[in-house]
Amino acid sequence: MVCWVGMFITAIGMSQIAPILPLYVNHLGVHNTNSIEQISGIAFGVTFIVSAIFSPIWGKAADKFGRKPMLLRASLGMSIVIGSTGFATNIYQLIGLRLLQGVITGYTTACITLIATQADKEHAGWALGTLSTASVSGALLGPIIGGFIDEVIGPQGVFFITGSLMVVVFIATLIFVKEDFKRSDKKVMSAKEIWSILPDKGILITMFITAFVLQLALYSIEPIVTVYIKQLSHDGSHVALISGLAFSASGLASIISAPRLGRLSDKIGARKVILGSLIAAGVFFIPQAFVKSPWQLMGLRFLLGLATAGLIPSVNTLVKKLSPEAVTGRIFGYSMSAQYLGTFAGSVFGGQISSHFGIRSVFFVTSTLLLLNALWVYETVYKRLAKEYNNKYLPKCS
Repeated sequence: MVCWVGMFITAIGMSQIAPILPLYVNHLGVHNTNSIEQISGIAFGVTFIVSAIFSPIWGKAADKFGRKPMLLRASLGMSIVIGSTGFATNIYQLIGLRLLQGVITGYTTACITLIATQADKEHAGWALGTLSTASVSGALLGPIIGGFIDEVIGPQGVFFITGSLMVVVFIATLIFVKEDFKRSDKKVMSAKEIWSILPDKGILITMFITAFVLQLALYSIEPIVTVYIKQLSHDGSHVALISGLAFSASGLASIISAPRLGRLSDKIGARKVILGSLIAAGVFFIPQAFVKSPWQLMGLRFLLGLATAGLIPSVNTLVKKLSPEAVTGRIFGYSMSAQYLGTFAGSVFGGQISSHFGIRSVFFVTSTLLLLNALWVYETVYKRLAKEYNNKYLPKCS
């Protein structure tokens, strides 16, 4: 439970800045619209780029020193950095603190590794599915939470409240999280050595790319949602709040769907859930281009969340079963790097496609990427595991 809450708040801390960042940049003295957009993009994206670099490093530290120390390090560090962001007096301090936030992250990687190594194989999908609702939901609900706090007490309050919550997570982790970790005296393996012992590199690469594509798809709407909602709204009021609701509808659906799809993954096999979820997500993106009101968009985003909720837990299930226990943290670190890169790429991708071809084209292009990913998963994972379901490395993935 502590891991769930911690991952939820951590994900909020990473994403809640999305709707308020332009307002905060303006608050810090930048008033030119083009400059606000450019600085906001840099400040938002730098956290995820740096997180992608440091996730494997913290994953390696988790394998060496244990997962609980990494949870404590990340929660305390984020509480200080996020809280300090509310005291920024210029854009350089803001960008510097956002960069530092990316350096000290690692709570999610440590949580996933802790649960993956301690959950029994028969219920790994359910456990990881339940845990993934925290990360996905926090990331997608973050914008609406940030937008609401901004309307009530201003943009600085977002950082102060999130930082305070991370202090609570640190204390709860210190008291309640238990780990049976035995430090190994063996030499820490290099990336090349790890690569050489992996049982099925092709499936792992496919899973990393699938995680990347999913995050890209979910965040492709992030830079355009406010403009799209403004076009769909009749009176133009409360655009920021409605945009947060539309963006976060998928997160609410994930809370409902992910544990159930994780349990289904344990029952019928992760490969089937991954393939079905990719196809459903690709289909649900298409009608979003034809909506006539913000509420229709919210409804379709909710259906999208029901579909995509099964992807990350099932991906993590396969990653766990393909990872030797001694390097599980490192492998999940690489998986998290793929997700962080997908988040950054989606934010850039959506804006660029929209500027060149129009807002509605974003949904068509994103749908195409998901369906192509589904085809690739079918050819490289689904068909292969259907033939090798008795493979000693994947006894439960058939």
